[in-house]
Amino acid sequence: MFYKVMRHNPDVCKELLEILLEMEIDHIEMHGEEIIETDYDSKSVRLDVYAKNDNHAFNIEMQAADTKELPERARYYQGAIDVDCLNAGQPYKKLKDSYVIFICIPDIFGKGLACYSFENLCRENNSIQLKDRAFKYFFIAKNCNKVLNERQKAFLKLVIGKKASDQFTEKIEHLAEEAKHNTQWRRQFMNWERQRTYDFESGKEAGIAIGQEQGTQQKAIEAATNMLKKNIDIQTIAECVDLPVEKVQELKSQLEAEKK
Repeated sequence: MFYKVMRHNPDVCKELLEILLEMEIDHIEMHGEEIIETDYDSKSVRLDVYAKNDNHAFNIEMQAADTKELPERARYYQGAIDVDCLNAGQPYKKLKDSYVIFICIPDIFGKGLACYSFENLCRENNSIQLKDRAFKYFFIAKNCNKVLNERQKAFLKLVIGKKASDQFTEKIEHLAEEAKHNTQWRRQFMNWERQRTYDFESGKEAGIAIGQEQGTQQKAIEAATNMLKKNIDIQTIAECVDLPVEKVQELKSQLEAEKK
């Protein structure tokens, strides 16, 4: 849902980037294909939201669970974006300022900050910046009440299922509601779910690749269970962790039964 809203509303994506990065952006162009193939034998990159302009490249990822590999993913994504942005023969100075942004529900660093931002500094003297123009941001939705400006706070509250509280979050809420009723998008989602089920069952029958799929599903179930304990609504949870609404409802019923 996040991908659909941002991908089809560049003005909303631009405004979100300005809110999160606290900078003015003259314009953005949504990348037509979010899968970056770096090399024939290399791991391809599937980006949630990828936008560029003349001098900047932006990647926004929505992350419901801590997969214990987000820093490494950020590193790999940034490298793939650099390869995508620099044409053969161009000097390295032509690299765009690169921003990889993860919007996380859990605090993956466990230090209580609302935002963890990183750039390369000299270890011997932190006042010396490498100035490679590569930046990584991890926004933590559960810590949204800490040290963030009001617009950032409003957006991150929306991420964890709170009501829209300003004009921008109301716009996102409205677009998300429209997206839920978009017949074509609903069909795409249903086809994706059907294909996932088919792939899972085929892998199970063949006895291959089942461990990875089960692990991914188990992480989604664990994330959904934790969110249910925080009284986040079922629809929001389903969208955040990529589980069917029926599955989240089943998990909720199990939790309620355990309490009795």
